[in-house]
Amino acid sequence: MISIALDGPAGAGKSTIAKGAAKELGFIYVDTGALYRTVGLKFLREGYTTELNCDIEAVLKTIEVDIKFIDGTQHVFLNGEDVSDLIRTPEASMMASAVSAKPPVRAFLLEMQRKLARENNVLMDGRDIATVVLPNATLKFFVTASVEERANRRYKELIEKGMDVNYDDIYNDIETRDYNDSHREIAPLKPAEDSIIFDTTGNTLQESIDAIMTIINERLN
Repeated sequence: MISIALDGPAGAGKSTIAKGAAKELGFIYVDTGALYRTVGLKFLREGYTTELNCDIEAVLKTIEVDIKFIDGTQHVFLNGEDVSDLIRTPEASMMASAVSAKPPVRAFLLEMQRKLARENNVLMDGRDIATVVLPNATLKFFVTASVEERANRRYKELIEKGMDVNYDDIYNDIETRDYNDSHREIAPLKPAEDSIIFDTTGNTLQESIDAIMTIINERLN
């Protein structure tokens, strides 16, 4: 099976690029960040803050996360509920960063991710796909963009969904998440030594998809 890993900070466009590239390749797209957001949503619903002053393993025992591909689109389910839209809020994003730093949570989701790659041609995105989850991936990318660009993209995305959000809050959340993700002890956000650095600043979505597809086709053919 062929596996392509895309890592990078929040809002760099890797998920949208990965979806487009996977569609052109005929691969399954796996948004691993959605898995962590789903786990994070459960902790939010239980009333916990990002400090996670709780028995994490006890909460994990009450969580069932499923991935289903409906009309080619990944949907994530929390205990049978489709939460694909509910996990895209800034609060869910910050909690995803918090839970992803916890070893029990990473262990809880790791085998699910690897199993998908063993059984399918996948294009998988996240924070540590190339470094931890799929260290032997066929191709590895580290997708990035400026903080300003990422904040603008996320702001527009949430406004289009009808959410009441503030640009400055989103900018600050992204800066905070960048710091947390890159400084955590377990699987910090960083490029793998053999990752291709792919900067999307200033690109349209289609320009980024076309550029990454050119690289993929060159490397796979």
